Amino acid sequence: MTPTTYDKALELNLAPQIYGAFAEIGAGQETANWFFRVSGTAGLVAKTISAYDMTMSDALYGRADRYVSAARLHAMLGHEYGILLERLGPKRGADTTFFSFCNTVRARGYQDSGECHGWLGVRFQKNPGDPPSDVILHVRLLDSRTIDQMEALGVIGVNLIHSVFHHRETLRTFVDSLVDNIERGRVEVDLLKFSGHGYEHFDNRLCALHLVESGLTEATMFLPDGEVVQPAETLYRHPVLLLRGSFDPVTNLHLAMLEQAQATFRAMLSDDERAEAVELCEISMHNLLRGPGIDPDDFIDRADALQALGKTVLVSSCAEFHRMAAFLNRCTRKPVGIILSIGLLNELFKAKWSENLAGGLLESFGRLFKEGVTLLVYPWKNRRSGELVTAENFLAPENCRHLYEHFAENGRIRGLACGDESLLAHTGRDVCRMILQDDARWRMLVPESAWAIAERHARLHTRA
Repeated sequence: MTPTTYDKALELNLAPQIYGAFAEIGAGQETANWFFRVSGTAGLVAKTISAYDMTMSDALYGRADRYVSAARLHAMLGHEYGILLERLGPKRGADTTFFSFCNTVRARGYQDSGECHGWLGVRFQKNPGDPPSDVILHVRLLDSRTIDQMEALGVIGVNLIHSVFHHRETLRTFVDSLVDNIERGRVEVDLLKFSGHGYEHFDNRLCALHLVESGLTEATMFLPDGEVVQPAETLYRHPVLLLRGSFDPVTNLHLAMLEQAQATFRAMLSDDERAEAVELCEISMHNLLRGPGIDPDDFIDRADALQALGKTVLVSSCAEFHRMAAFLNRCTRKPVGIILSIGLLNELFKAKWSENLAGGLLESFGRLFKEGVTLLVYPWKNRRSGELVTAENFLAPENCRHLYEHFAENGRIRGLACGDESLLAHTGRDVCRMILQDDARWRMLVPESAWAIAERHARLHTRA
């Protein structure tokens, strides 16, 4: 059975080696409060603090442009952990694993309807005397009442500290334990990152994958250098151009789609917006499914190939286009362009993507285009007839043709020019088959920087 929050707090209080400090800003001392509710508090808690006033906070942790941010959290962790070692290290450092737990949170305020979220982290020693390790996460608080947000924050804080000391060697268990004793739908965890001693070679992209796979968030993202970042913080006030695809493997066709879309999308932006635009390549969980579950090696291969091309990767569970549009519109109020093929455009008119919506297809498109999203459609070539199908000559289902014409006439669906038509002749499956058959033509279809990854992926996946 899942241990209660009370059980976890008591277990930590009674652990003879674990000792630390708590610093919480923005929603009370909800995590520390759990350790005072149960017996043995003195066995765990060296200090608790809540520097609510900005001047007091700046005096402790330095000035900050944003108080609810990863930068502020790191400053808090460093300050509190440093004090622990300085004041208690000489006395009990030989047999104590020190930790500092910190959070900085924006909970629901008086007459406040803004985004409620927070950064939580633990800096800790794996063993007495070890250099420090860090685990940080970003959480969205989805309850409507402040008191409920505070309660959820306290529980997830206890879960985080407990997992750091009891589940840090098993990522899947660690992720699942973060929301123990919290009802689904109350919180969203969209970033989890391990660093420091013992995690020098740890791949935090797997954290991103497990968060989405476990349903703790709809999407996470990481930069071309592999750094995992919080989507809303990274995309805030940036126009976004998104390419949806399986990238199995990454091909020159994907690059051609991006190149053509960039020209069209940039023409829609102001000069200032062009300089701020962010390009994303999205891998959906639907495209990662292999049999009963997700293959992490498959995911890493695709991510490696995209990153080798300098791309920022978004991994999501948003199979429906209107869900992806809602996610991006939550992250930024700037224009959003979504690149897709004629095949995916045709999929949008199928009932399966709107069967859970009361308004059916109309509601699906209404949600998709609600905040000004633009679909950028790349041509497709019919292998049998040789016809080039574009957004202009595409035939929507008969009962939706007037609807399609309305979107096209109002610029919500825009066609892209086709660069090299020869790239349309082969699919990703064709490329994999060519690799396995030692057909050298596949190298003409894949960017050179992704050759090694594509070949390894195709051969390993076939053997599996």
